[in-house]
Amino acid sequence: MIKRIELNKFEIGGDKLTILAGPCAAESMEILDETAKGLKKITQKLDINFIFKSSFDKANRSSINSFRGPGLKKGLEMLQQIKTKYNVPIVTDIHTPDQAAPVAEVADILQIPAFLCRQTDLLVAAAKTGKIVNIKKGQFLAPEQMGPLVKKVEDSGNNKILLTDRGTSFGYNNLVVDFRAIPIMQEFGYPIIFDATHSVQLPGANGTSSGGDRRFVPTLAKAAMASGANALFFEIHPDPDKALCDGPNMIALKDTEKLFKHCKDIFEIVKK
Repeated sequence: MIKRIELNKFEIGGDKLTILAGPCAAESMEILDETAKGLKKITQKLDINFIFKSSFDKANRSSINSFRGPGLKKGLEMLQQIKTKYNVPIVTDIHTPDQAAPVAEVADILQIPAFLCRQTDLLVAAAKTGKIVNIKKGQFLAPEQMGPLVKKVEDSGNNKILLTDRGTSFGYNNLVVDFRAIPIMQEFGYPIIFDATHSVQLPGANGTSSGGDRRFVPTLAKAAMASGANALFFEIHPDPDKALCDGPNMIALKDTEKLFKHCKDIFEIVKK
């Protein structure tokens, strides 16, 4: 039985598809605003639960010179503006335990990055905020290994947990998706999100930046729905080729409505 996680006026893991989406990083208010406005319009039209995603800091970059974001204070101010203007819940990453409390003042979901998913102090700090905690499965972990991470959050007094699959390391500079991970992780009793855009990433493939192949995002997203995933995660940008981070694996805002519609159709078939 999958626990339904309540957020605002909807449930994650219920009978309606939930999508977490937005730009990789908070590049500018203009980018955030354009994306949030477009995504809210699309998800309202399709009757999909929508959570806005963007990061105030992308600490895991290939190069020290890579764009990371506006930082904690400015980034949270930007996310708060989006939350207030469009009345949407917010999910964003935290990287250190001391970020948990201030981020929880704005974000509805604290996201644990894949490379940090085993960091006990980070998981405990996120759990103790009382907010929903989304743990992204490390590319280096088998799905069964998420059990102890779930227990770290539960034992810290929080059972509002989401788990996200984002592919698994396969040789050098490549990821593959094993869709068995979805039902395996659902055995822990919490909703499973599939990250369709990071799963097409080619980590470090460009030397000083990661590559990716967004052509395969729709294929993987639809396959995740067919495999029983409870929600989807996408990084979306008005013009991915000009994005300051993760451009190769992000999808264009103009392409989202058709993809979301197909994913919803499959989600509803599987639910029946």
